Amino acid sequence: MRTTLTIDDDVLERARSAAQRLREPFKKVVNEALRVGLKTVEEPARSRPYRTRPHKMGLREGMNLDNIQELIARVEGEDHR
Repeated sequence: MRTTLTIDDDVLERARSAAQRLREPFKKVVNEALRVGLKTVEEPARSRPYRTRPHKMGLREGMNLDNIQELIARVEGEDHR
């Protein structure tokens, strides 16, 4: 089937280069690229959910989470602001 498409210059150059490098007809290279591209668009890759595993970090002896300002001052110094 014949149809008219407007192809960006960079895409056209890549398709022509691929056809020359593969020694295949331009039409065949473009059709194969469209098949691969359409498959990717129609069936996007499944992504796995990102999961983290918690670890007990503990708190250094003598530090207390009840007074967060004191904790920050001890960790970052008195001039932390």
